[in-house]
Amino acid sequence: MGVRDLVPEAGDRERPAPRGPDSAALGWTAGAAGVFALVQLLLVAPGTGLGWDEIVYISQVQSGTPTAFFSAPRARGISYLVAPVALLTASTAVLRAYLALLSATGLFLALWVWRRLLPPAVLGAAGLLFAGLWTTLYYGPRAMPNLWCALGALAATGWLLRALRPGGGRAALLATGAAVAFVTVMRPVDGVWLSLPLVAAALVFAGGRRLRVAAAPVAGVALGALPWVAEAYGSYGGLAARLARASEIQGGLGWHVAVDDQVRSLVGRTLCRPCEGPWTHPWTAAWWFALPLLAAGGVVLARRAGRGRSAAVAAGVGLCLALPYLFSVDYAAPRFLLPAYAVLSVPVAECVAGCFAAVRARALAPGRRRAAYGVLAGALFVHTAVQGAVLHRVDERSRNQHRVLTATGHALHRLGVRPPCVVSGEQAIPIAYYAGCASRQVGGHDASISAERLAVLGRSRPVAVISAGRARPPSFARSWPASPLPGGYVAWLAPRSR
Repeated sequence: MGVRDLVPEAGDRERPAPRGPDSAALGWTAGAAGVFALVQLLLVAPGTGLGWDEIVYISQVQSGTPTAFFSAPRARGISYLVAPVALLTASTAVLRAYLALLSATGLFLALWVWRRLLPPAVLGAAGLLFAGLWTTLYYGPRAMPNLWCALGALAATGWLLRALRPGGGRAALLATGAAVAFVTVMRPVDGVWLSLPLVAAALVFAGGRRLRVAAAPVAGVALGALPWVAEAYGSYGGLAARLARASEIQGGLGWHVAVDDQVRSLVGRTLCRPCEGPWTHPWTAAWWFALPLLAAGGVVLARRAGRGRSAAVAAGVGLCLALPYLFSVDYAAPRFLLPAYAVLSVPVAECVAGCFAAVRARALAPGRRRAAYGVLAGALFVHTAVQGAVLHRVDERSRNQHRVLTATGHALHRLGVRPPCVVSGEQAIPIAYYAGCASRQVGGHDASISAERLAVLGRSRPVAVISAGRARPPSFARSWPASPLPGGYVAWLAPRSR
């Protein structure tokens, strides 16, 4: 297999996917989205609480909840997305159900874009392969932006490919720009990295329309970045200052090889920072090492079927979306690569479907054919079982954390720390949320108040400084009375907080 097998020629015109009835594409797409929704609603969402980042995003729009500090790297897209529910209720269960159904709908719509580009079986396989990852399922009902960037990237790539085809009109270009803008509103860095390969594909494949097609993703980035840039000048001292502060909070963006960190995190570590210790359960990363080979094989098989351009562009977009998180950030979180996985699901699905088709087409004895099908089905079953095992472990950890934080909030109430109150120190944002308090930090990335000001607040309202285990509190709180909390935390209470 040579490079020529992976990259279609610029002048090639891709054969359209076999045009069966839309009912076939509808069945496969709706099936994948339906499975995604059911697993979330039945197995993932029940009993889980809100995490640190979720609380930051939700508190920006939730009625009656003190607003958490919003640091420079964050964007407000996910806050906009949860606002219709967060403005009406503080119920985590309702929020989880809303996001589970909305993410399943988003998966359906993103896949539906591809119905003119892929056969129904490949379309459904792409949806099931992406939805079957533990990371996808875990973040489906959570108020985090990465899955939404993934769905937007998948839709944007499909719309651009449709715009490249003969007869691709203004609607496809507008949809491309809108999808890129959506991703950029969620996470500006993902929007920028998504636009680069889309522009490149337009310049290579769009012929005399190249500048017009390339303008769509560029316009999408510019439009989607407007809120973030405007906030930079309104709250952070300008765009350069916000970018510098964002880089500082993320550990200094630059050349950092985080490939091994991403591999280690696949065991179920939602944040690997720092990513130290032994690499346990390496089998959880087997699919990750196979992913490049499967994607490359999918491009080759798709090219033979006349769909090489779609698969090659999808592979290029997926690679580009992965680059910043593999080589510019010095820590890892599996959710960072969700956009890459979503788009790479297309060539991987081509590979999987092509393997089954090859077995069906070969003149094999019935026994050998059954054995070949069994090997392919067995590999998919093992992959699904591994993803399910990791998902169960991560979800149980989330439920345990929810129980601890709920008990911590109740313990603070018994100590007299009730609204209006302020919590600072270790895990201040989630503990404050569960206690109904505001969170304020005197140092670090979320510094929003001075030690002197926090001490003054303690004279008029309940203030608690949280430390973990035997860790000592800040110097200004060391004379305050201490009380143990669930989870091994200790609350140092301002003298008049009781």
